[in-house]
Amino acid sequence: MDKYVVRIVRTRKEMNDFVRLPYKIYAGNSCYVPDLELDVRGTFNPSRNPGLEFSSIAAFVAYDESHQPVGRIAGIVNRKANATWKVKTVRFAFIEMIDDIEVTRLLLDAVAQWGRQQGMTEIQGPMGISDFDKEGMLVDDFDIEGSAIAIYNPAYYPRHLEALGYAKAVDWVSVRVKVPPTLPARFAKAASMVTRLYGLRVRKLTGREIIKGGYGHKIFHLLNEAYKPLYGFSEFSEEQIDYLVKKFMPLVDYKRMMPVVTDKKGDLVGVAITMCSLSHALKKAGGRLLPFGWFHLLRALKGRHSDMADLLLVAVRTDYQGLGVNALFFADLVKVYNQMGIKVAQTGPQLETNVKELSQWKLFDPQYVCRRRCYCKKI
Repeated sequence: MDKYVVRIVRTRKEMNDFVRLPYKIYAGNSCYVPDLELDVRGTFNPSRNPGLEFSSIAAFVAYDESHQPVGRIAGIVNRKANATWKVKTVRFAFIEMIDDIEVTRLLLDAVAQWGRQQGMTEIQGPMGISDFDKEGMLVDDFDIEGSAIAIYNPAYYPRHLEALGYAKAVDWVSVRVKVPPTLPARFAKAASMVTRLYGLRVRKLTGREIIKGGYGHKIFHLLNEAYKPLYGFSEFSEEQIDYLVKKFMPLVDYKRMMPVVTDKKGDLVGVAITMCSLSHALKKAGGRLLPFGWFHLLRALKGRHSDMADLLLVAVRTDYQGLGVNALFFADLVKVYNQMGIKVAQTGPQLETNVKELSQWKLFDPQYVCRRRCYCKKI
């Protein structure tokens, strides 16, 4: 019998093994932040994941000779993204494994073979179906606590992939800044100028405006426009937008931490979505909402016991990019963060090639941390 065998997930037990394997991999690792089990399972459920209308997905688990799970991976074929970028790519996601390169090889080979059966010629990852899924394998700063919005993994993961001939496709970095007591003068001047020249203003939305007033959909339509050039991006469908508005918007403290910018006519020009860090709460919850996980998450969402904010995204309409709109977000959020006692803010992964996005942080004395990499290989 072979030392390891990889099986495609077909049974409830195999899915349980897939979902719960990280507890074994990260036992005793204080930097790891677990995903909610409910969200992981939902990724594979067509009734909960509208991205599966244009994507195929398969889950795999590796077992040792004693039938214990030792690795997992998912394969994804996003037909919309492949058509947009004119590629034939199978993505891998949710990759976790013990420190044995043979397990890693078998997992990646399983996804590659599954992809070839669908006519794919390249494998890349870690990447999900949409940009709201976690992407990029951590390649440094393994001693920094993970984030609810980004992948954390041990140092041997990238070593295994590089030894197996996987090459860098793109890198993302996160930006960490200390929240200043007042807005830097240059941003204050820029905020005043764009307000005066273009008649823009910062405002906070109400729940009614987001759900019934259509602003939730307007935000995602803006993301479709602003993020179109970004690596691997595929537009959110109306079904995805419906789902994401209902799932994520109730979690955002939009009265304080989600400024939007509108023009003279009230049309949406830009949005910044931020929230208090959920890392501590997710660790306390242990990946489960029940019996008490919901309590820890609710306290975190209200800003209890956290002096750190996650900057989930900033998007500006293309005709206003480069005109200083981001200064309006900073002017609002610096004040709010100081009122809330937030000392540090950290972005999600940002493409290292997105110089315009990264350069906006220069006046905040930024740290560029937690480099993450998308790997690729011909199959």
